[in-house]
Formats: sequence, C-alpha cells, structure tokens
Amino acid sequence: MTEPRPTIETVAARAGVGRGTASRVVNGSSQVSPAARAAVLKAIDELGYVPNRAARNLVTRRTDCVALVISEPGERLFTEPYFAGVVRGISSAMAQTQLQLWLSMVQSETERERAGRFLTREHVDGVLMLSQHADDPLPAQVRAGGLPLVLCGRPLTGPDNRPVGDIPFVDADNATGGRQAAQYLVDQGRQRVACIAGPQDMSAGVARLLGFRQVIGEDLVEYGDFSEESGAKAMVALLDRAPGLDAVFAASDPMAFGAMRVLKAAGRRIPEDVAVIGFDGSPGGRHSDPPLTSVFQPTEEMGREMTRLLLAQLSGDQPAETQVIVETRLELRGSA
Repeated sequence: MTEPRPTIETVAARAGVGRGTASRVVNGSSQVSPAARAAVLKAIDELGYVPNRAARNLVTRRTDCVALVISEPGERLFTEPYFAGVVRGISSAMAQTQLQLWLSMVQSETERERAGRFLTREHVDGVLMLSQHADDPLPAQVRAGGLPLVLCGRPLTGPDNRPVGDIPFVDADNATGGRQAAQYLVDQGRQRVACIAGPQDMSAGVARLLGFRQVIGEDLVEYGDFSEESGAKAMVALLDRAPGLDAVFAASDPMAFGAMRVLKAAGRRIPEDVAVIGFDGSPGGRHSDPPLTSVFQPTEEMGREMTRLLLAQLSGDQPAETQVIVETRLELRGSA
C-alpha cells in the first residue's frame, strides 16, 4: 500500500512547530527564527515533502519565482568579483526558501523591452535588480506594475534629493570608501593623487568620486566603466596629463588592475613611484603583483540583505528599514 503523501501538517509535526510556522518557511517569510527554519527544512528533506504548488498558486496567485535582473553583459557577471559576490549572497539566502531564482542579463534596448514584458505578476513574484543605470526604465516599470522590487545600489537622486521612486535598496557606503582611500594617500604624503572614476550614470560611480573629491582638491580625474580595460585606458590618459602623478584611486578593483598593468609597462614602480588603491576588496587583489590595497565592500552581505528586503515584501511583513547601507573599510596590502 502506497504511503500517503506528506502534508504541511506532517512537516510541522516532524519539525516540532506549528502549522503556521511551517507554512511561513515554505512561503519564504522572514518572520521565522533560524532554529525553526532549520527544523522545518530538515523535516521537508526527510519526508520528501513537495508543496502542491499548482493548487496553492491558483489561490494565492503566486509563481514562487523571483527574477534577478543584471543590466550588464554576461561576461562581466562571470569575470568581475563584485557581481559574483552579490549573486552568491542572493543565492545563499534564497536557498533557505522554496523560491526559484530566474536570472536575466539585460543590456540592449531589445533585451530591456523583452524583460519588461516578462516582469509581471503572471511570471514572477518579485524582482531584484543589480547594476542599474540612470536611463534604465525597468525599475519604474516594475514598480508601476505593482511587483515587489529591491535594487542593489542607491537610485540616483531626483531634484529634491530623495531616491527616485523611494524604491527599497541595499548599497555600500561608497562615499565614505572614496574618502578613506583619498585620505590614506594624503596621509602617506602623496602629492599628485589621481582618480579613475566609475560611470557617472550609476550611483556608485557618483558617490565614490564625491568621497574622493571631498579630500583631494586637484581634479585629476578620468572615467571608466568599472572594467579592467577601461581602467587601463584611463591610466594612459592620466599619465599623458600628469606624468608626475604619484598615486591613483580606482573606483573598482578591475580598473585598478588595468591601471597597474599600464603603470608597469611605463616603468613605474608600485608603490614606490605610484601608489594604487582599488575598490571592492576582491579576492584577486590578494594575488596581484603587488597585492592590491582596496576599499572592501561586503558584496555577499549586500546580496543577503537584498533578499531579506524582498522576502519581507512577499510575505507582507514591514521591515524596519527599506534603505540598507553596509559599511566599507580600507584593506591595506602592498600597492599603497
């Protein structure tokens, strides 16, 4: 005789919790203690419980799917540590739920239009967005459609200095990180300090340059797009403008790696002739030559916090804060 299919009540009994608690774990609510969540997930695994999603979805109008939209080309996701860290954080937090994660790389106008048509309640329950630019229409479009949304990165501010649309977001303290890097270089006695800034249609690029300028009066700045090649190109331009520069703050580790490559090719010793500081605190910086001094931002924590804010919206909870800023710190290595 076939054993009866386990129910949510069976799971609750095995886990030693109430039916409501077990249901909240299955539905991805953040209002469950870690111990209760672990007990329920263990019971689900032991019993082989599979929620009757089709029946439940007819009632709840839930898809049990969350979209992660990254507005960059796919190769950057797999080569740049910032993206990998945030995605790892999101994945680890999502693994504690029964939700599925759908990934979309959006770069062209056609891809944005396609994503816009897909990002509706018929397909997903909520959206996480990473690396959005000022001209990206998707955040406002998703918000207008009523879908829960969380951004990685502070939205660029409007005329009244409020985040556009008051969309929940998680971000690093980018301005403080820029100040930390610039102040350290000044304290080390560097006289001509340059900056390779990030794109100014992204809040991280704006804030890191702002922090730098709050310390360094000289406007020796070139711009990149956070990629290694853009950092190399900017470094060439800076050496043409100021051959005597003795320090560079690059607003991402990949741009710092590109800058170091150009400096070495030009015969400049690092850090004796030119000190270099990046921004990310990526693992690759520990193995560069010399190891890269960098402003560390906790990308995995940022991904987990994004997921927490979204799960709260999905479960109807009201988090105490919808704008989360995580701290940065300067990690000293051999390049500065």
